[in-house]
Amino acid sequence: MLPPTEGFAVDDLGDFESRLEGFLTRFHSDDLRIILLPDPDGKLHFPLIIDFAELLEFDTRVAHTLYYCPKDVLELFDAAAQRVLDSFDAQSESVDEPKEKKFVHVRVNTSGSPLECPESSPSIGKVRVKHRGTLLTLKGTVIRSGGVKMIEGGREYECRKCKYRFTVHPELEAGNRVTLPASCQSRSSKGCGGASFQLIQDSITCHDYQEIKIQEHVQLLGVGSIPRSIPVILMDDLVDIVKAGDDVVATGRLSAKWSPDIKSVRSSLDPMLIANFVRRTNELKSDLNIPVEIINKFEEFWTASRATPLEGRNSILKGICPQIFGLFTVKLAVALTLIGGVQHVDASGTKVRGEPHMLLVGDPGTGKSQFLKFAAKLSNRSVITTGLGSTSAGLTVTAVKDGGEWMLEAGALVLADGGLCCIDEFDSMREHDRTTIHEAMEQQTISIAKAGLVTTLSTRTTVFGATNPKGQYDPNESLSVNTTLSGPLLSRFDIVLVLLDTKDQEWDMIVSSHILNENTEEKKDKMDDPEVMWTLPMLRRYIHYVKQRFKPVLTKEAERVISSYYQSQRKSGTQNAARTTVRMLESLIRLAQAHARLMFRNEVTTLDAIASILCIESSMTTSGIVDTAGNALHSNFMENPDKEYIEQEKKILEALGLGVTED
Repeated sequence: MLPPTEGFAVDDLGDFESRLEGFLTRFHSDDLRIILLPDPDGKLHFPLIIDFAELLEFDTRVAHTLYYCPKDVLELFDAAAQRVLDSFDAQSESVDEPKEKKFVHVRVNTSGSPLECPESSPSIGKVRVKHRGTLLTLKGTVIRSGGVKMIEGGREYECRKCKYRFTVHPELEAGNRVTLPASCQSRSSKGCGGASFQLIQDSITCHDYQEIKIQEHVQLLGVGSIPRSIPVILMDDLVDIVKAGDDVVATGRLSAKWSPDIKSVRSSLDPMLIANFVRRTNELKSDLNIPVEIINKFEEFWTASRATPLEGRNSILKGICPQIFGLFTVKLAVALTLIGGVQHVDASGTKVRGEPHMLLVGDPGTGKSQFLKFAAKLSNRSVITTGLGSTSAGLTVTAVKDGGEWMLEAGALVLADGGLCCIDEFDSMREHDRTTIHEAMEQQTISIAKAGLVTTLSTRTTVFGATNPKGQYDPNESLSVNTTLSGPLLSRFDIVLVLLDTKDQEWDMIVSSHILNENTEEKKDKMDDPEVMWTLPMLRRYIHYVKQRFKPVLTKEAERVISSYYQSQRKSGTQNAARTTVRMLESLIRLAQAHARLMFRNEVTTLDAIASILCIESSMTTSGIVDTAGNALHSNFMENPDKEYIEQEKKILEALGLGVTED
């Protein structure tokens, strides 16, 4: 048993240990019995998660000692958990076959406890010497994830003089160096005084070891601050549970790593967190935040809007970027891009992506960056970058040398895997850097062969770009001439919306009065208004819920409309040859599926097919089907969208040579 060290002193060690055992037996006996069950993966190390708030309520003294001396108390906690586990194991009847020994590690969860206060849970930039040695909780994003290595945990020595055996633990802070005691630590009455020790064969214990680096959240920084980072050490069952780009909360003991003694060189101390418990929060933000009451609210909303479904849809769209007046087409496109379609995998394993990509091309002052910022807030995992500040390595992956070996550091597209990557000022990216995202956008992978590392990373991400046209936008020229983007890159974007700031006196008057009212009018209480229901948190929950619940399937009528439109575009596709490829057909299917999800249903109808056609048409500069094509800036919300839709449907179906069908 470990003797209490400096700073850790209790009157009666036996009583303290019995309290720990009492707590585990009372609150966690079921968890320990589950650990005893056979494990299919053959794991050796198991976590036992305890709540600090529960421990504080059970025994205040133990909780206080744990906060001030986490290293020693957690070792005693692990030993107590092991003893309780062994006692349960001895009670079990099956003694026929020998069981493999299982190791339990007590993990302290501080959520909902007083340790969430700024004193014991500071931001990474505010970690100071006073926090050293205490139980600390840090929040941040994983920016680097090292490989899993093996590290020595302890070795046993024997005194040559009195044959006393003792265990020596390497110092993690000093690069895992083993320091032997100056004299024998035997507790005999006379004392041994021997200084010669012998290593006992096969007594070395090893642990899994991984080092990650977390950086504080940019949103929480003060004015003019640079985000700070700190290395975090993960061991045993904690390794490989987080990856680059995850938002995590790490609880552990703050320590410092120092370089070995070099004569006449000052030893530098680098802070590091030896983790006891790590949990991901980006899953938490999306999965657990949708209570049943909210789902019932969504269903009630659509039940009330059954007679006028498009009016219901428009009230949702008005919640997207409410500070910008109008721009109905852009708001619809943003919603469809974030919701996305269904990924299709055929029998051979070939995947057709379900995530749409979107590009906004527009004059200065048309609100492109506002939409980018708002879309990033709506997505539960997002990365924002600008074209000029992005290199190919920064977007994909960088090879960095760490401690003599090469390792990969994730770039923007890899960090946004399963989320949204917003690239502003897309046109200012260098041509070479722009071509690196071709593979990431269509195949949703990034292949790397750098510094002897050959691998493929997945980037299931939605790319949302914004760019300015080259000089004055010329409607008679194709998009690739106006934007200086190559044809292959443009064909990968499902929606390309052009926002032209043309002079229109009536529109200017409406917009200026809207902006002035925003700044002067006092906000009235409009809680009965259905549009007030769609706040940012509600929209985020709605988008996540419909993506999880609905997997829409195309109906025959929708197939007919999409097929006819695609064929008509191929015939007249001389103007925008880069856009009218097979990818356009896939884009139409994706957008129609996204619209069906937005409308809260599981099948794609003619309505969804026509909505996807309108989105694609809005990105054409000239069109023979819809009059409003060419400029999405002046598209406003209609007063009676359902009535307008009937006329639009009739017009589009006639133009495609199809009769009006009954859904």
